[in-house]
Amino acid sequence: MMMRIAIAGGGLGGLTLARILHRHGIDTVVYEREADRSTRAQGGMLDLHPESGQQALADAGLTGRFRSEARPEGEEHRILDPAGHVLVHHRPQPGSFSGRPEIDRAALRDLLLDSLPRDTVVWQRRLVAATPRPGGGFGLAFDGGHRADCDVLIGADGARSAARALLTDSPLSPVATHVELRITDADRRHPELAELVGPGNLWCIGVRRTLSAQRLGDGEIRVGISLPADDRLDTYRSTSALLDLFDGWDPRLTALIEAGDGPPIPRLIEVMPTGTRWDHRPGITLIGDAAHLMPPVGEGANQALLDAAELAAALVADPADPDAAIRAYEEAMFARIHPIAEMSARVHAMMLSPTAAQDIVRFFTPRSAA
Repeated sequence: MMMRIAIAGGGLGGLTLARILHRHGIDTVVYEREADRSTRAQGGMLDLHPESGQQALADAGLTGRFRSEARPEGEEHRILDPAGHVLVHHRPQPGSFSGRPEIDRAALRDLLLDSLPRDTVVWQRRLVAATPRPGGGFGLAFDGGHRADCDVLIGADGARSAARALLTDSPLSPVATHVELRITDADRRHPELAELVGPGNLWCIGVRRTLSAQRLGDGEIRVGISLPADDRLDTYRSTSALLDLFDGWDPRLTALIEAGDGPPIPRLIEVMPTGTRWDHRPGITLIGDAAHLMPPVGEGANQALLDAAELAAALVADPADPDAAIRAYEEAMFARIHPIAEMSARVHAMMLSPTAAQDIVRFFTPRSAA
């Protein structure tokens, strides 16, 4: 009898895992909390690294599709100070995929969804509990009263993972407040801001606060504000309150806040402790943010994709013994993630430090000068 593999979470990691296993004749069911693929916006864009995100897509047989959707020009980035002076300007080689080309999260998710049989993803299934069965495997309970069974459960259900509770009680800690705004149809409605942001990323770094913007493939600009952690989120739902935080900054920069469509959307950024691991438990493991929630400095999605590729490879290599495969995956993942999580924590702390501009310039200059 084929093992029944359930993947909780239809994000990038869960879908990549399902795709690679499907290529090798191993069927899975992906349970996703959203009602369908278009229920909510998927966020901004991300850069896929050759050794992790791009490698995982190669394992999934999707390199061609990725290159047709990705934007190498989106790798361009500039770092400015509050007066609008350019501190760093990195321009990628035109048309080259040798670096870290950007792709919209929505485009990457659609690419992965389109690569799977239509019945792989079961929508509107948010996992709320998993109960071990006497003979092995788990009984799954979903919001709304739906139930299912599986032999192997893989938690890819993000920061608030329900599957994680079966393996570790590792706490989440707030490290920043992030506020997001959107500027749609920027080329037509705000051409001066479209020119300011350019085809990729713009970071404006002050003392313990950062104003950033990135251009999506459809012309939308995603604006982000990063501040020290503050659970009084209502404070940041007002455009005027945000502008007060950036008083004295170049008006060309604060115009990014003024141009936002709709009210600002604040949220706390939380992380798991660096070095989090758990004792192996038969029939269950975690990937992505469910396994190692890190600050958002460019590694989270890439490591989730690589988790998926490495777990899939282990299961494909030993399908008759999934527990051995899971154990091997976990040990390798823990060793790989620890230094990356430490680096991500350092970079994130640096970006909100009193000397952030100088520190970030030193961090980026070697890569920009290459």
